[in-house]
Amino acid sequence: MGTLVILAILALVVLGFSNPVWWLAAVALVYLHVRYGRTGQGSPGSSKGGPSGSSGSGSRMDTSYSAYRRRRDQQARWERRYRRERPWMARRKGS
Repeated sequence: MGTLVILAILALVVLGFSNPVWWLAAVALVYLHVRYGRTGQGSPGSSKGGPSGSSGSGSRMDTSYSAYRRRRDQQARWERRYRRERPWMARRKGS
């Protein structure tokens, strides 16, 4: 998603050489991306790491231990599902 935003910003900057209003649109898009795009709550389990969120994206800290447990359990379910659906990937890891 971030790549699309960056490409849209670059396109607006290029268009801005013919019409400066596009530069204003690019600035607005940068502001919205910084304000809401990178620091949004996201879906549960979207951030990796410990309860402090120190590793991975690090943009969100869990507000309670139960929120951390829910996020950690969801991540574990996704990892088990991934291993179950892609057994050939797990085989390569061991060899």
